[in-house]
Amino acid sequence: MNAVEFVLAGMLAAATPFLLAALGELVAERAGVLNLGVEGLMALGAVIAFIIVYQGGGHLLGFLAAGLASAALSLVFAVVALGFRANQVATGLATGILGQGLSALFGKSFESLTVKGLPKVSLPWLSDIPVIGGLFTQDIVVWLSLAATVAIWAMFAYTKTGLVIRAVGENPKAARALGYPVIAVRFAAVAFGGALAGFAGAYAAVVYTPLWADGMIAGRGWIAIALVVFGTWLTSRIFLGACLFGAVSLASLAAQTTGLDVSSQLLSSLPYLVTIVVLGIISSNRRLLKLNGVASLGEPFEQ
Repeated sequence: MNAVEFVLAGMLAAATPFLLAALGELVAERAGVLNLGVEGLMALGAVIAFIIVYQGGGHLLGFLAAGLASAALSLVFAVVALGFRANQVATGLATGILGQGLSALFGKSFESLTVKGLPKVSLPWLSDIPVIGGLFTQDIVVWLSLAATVAIWAMFAYTKTGLVIRAVGENPKAARALGYPVIAVRFAAVAFGGALAGFAGAYAAVVYTPLWADGMIAGRGWIAIALVVFGTWLTSRIFLGACLFGAVSLASLAAQTTGLDVSSQLLSSLPYLVTIVVLGIISSNRRLLKLNGVASLGEPFEQ
């Protein structure tokens, strides 16, 4: 397998933690809530899933427990930020720190232990295509993540639920006047985003890199938040952005294996450098941000 085939074969799997966490953050931000605690939510989900799987509970139970744990922690954020109308940025950062602290505490006795990952599922005929065939051989979580991407896109595009979430995010006072429970919708959106962040962390810990190490999320949560802005709050662009960052992270590994005379630290920092560059480019386009942005994002709502 050459470098191109290696990157293509692993791109979707590498993108999945970014994609799941970013989709969850997208739903929360579409409802007008900025949750900066995604890194901690992913870390908590990762350690919970790892402990469950390591103790013989199975991957399905591990993912469910991770989603519930991260959703519960995200509701702590929601109670403070929405219930008491605290600053969402500060509350999100505190929640993220709490999640990372809990993950270090719970995972201390499981440091460097490993579990068995999930088998790959190949699509007939497509997986045999030269060069790009590896794209069609992925584990079940990757396929479900792609389905979730389509489902969330369809929800915002075609369903009343998506319309209500967008209305709450754009103009909560008008949504309240129409009879929609703004705070309840935002609570539900935050909990959903927390659950997806938990799934993202679980995938990183028990499927993509099936081991536990403190700090293994390694900034993926922050990149997921950046992806929402990178994708200008559009599901399709978030998916493409996740694939880009997944490919970049694998390209840095492929470059190291070829013996390229470049610092390994520099290659490892490529995803973060790409994040900074892309965000700078996107932020310079005020028209694009205004067109797709969320009007009340981060603003408290007075009932």
